[in-house]
Amino acid sequence: MPTLEEQVDVKPAFRAPFLRVLTFDVRTGILLLVVFGVVRMVLVLQANVTGTYQLVSLVFVAMAVLPWIVLTRAGRRAIGVVRPSRWRWMLPAALAGAAACFAVYFATTALWGFSVQNPFAYIARTYSNVPESPSEADRLVYFIIYAVISMLFSPIGEELLYRGIAHESFASRLGNRSAVLVDAGAFAVTHLAHFGIVFVAGAWAFLPLPALLWVAAMFLSSLVFYAFRMLTGSLVGAIVAHAAFNLAMNYVIFYGVLA
Repeated sequence: MPTLEEQVDVKPAFRAPFLRVLTFDVRTGILLLVVFGVVRMVLVLQANVTGTYQLVSLVFVAMAVLPWIVLTRAGRRAIGVVRPSRWRWMLPAALAGAAACFAVYFATTALWGFSVQNPFAYIARTYSNVPESPSEADRLVYFIIYAVISMLFSPIGEELLYRGIAHESFASRLGNRSAVLVDAGAFAVTHLAHFGIVFVAGAWAFLPLPALLWVAAMFLSSLVFYAFRMLTGSLVGAIVAHAAFNLAMNYVIFYGVLA
């Protein structure tokens, strides 16, 4: 049990206005995952119909700024918002993230080709601003635009939420091993909005086997991201791995699916 001096020195993780309703516990973890997960899934499903993703981007921005709104500096350090202590793992993080994406791409393409059952082919269809057969110059421009956006918004926002605040909330009661399974599971399920529940030919459909493979792939990729948070000693490692996954995803879309 900590001494009186140690108790006095302990700094609160959450800012004063939020201390009554938020703390690093299971209830807070569930609250954050449900609120952000439901809002994100609804907006992504809507965007799959309209082709407009501005509101989805705002959800990722909200995830990214959340730690600076509700957490103190001590709280942000607790979730991994610190300078990496082992920089040598940064390049392996990027390579592992990209490799995870390529593995999913090759597996799904081998099974379903470029049909709607391939998650990358379906996601490519949601890029409504991209012409079906862009010139090589236009292809490069679109690739850069989509790659940069996808490497900034979702990796930063999602890692701060899933491998950050949510993870620490569950870890306080369940331990790191169980917590990573919970946040990875939540991360995977929310990606059903991106693929699995699909909008094709003016109607909604659910693709059971492709959806199962996609969710499993997102779950395993989430474990990869968490591994590099631990190996680098910082959420930066998870963000780098996640960003590399998204970079590879846009590469296979623009130079594979849309080639």
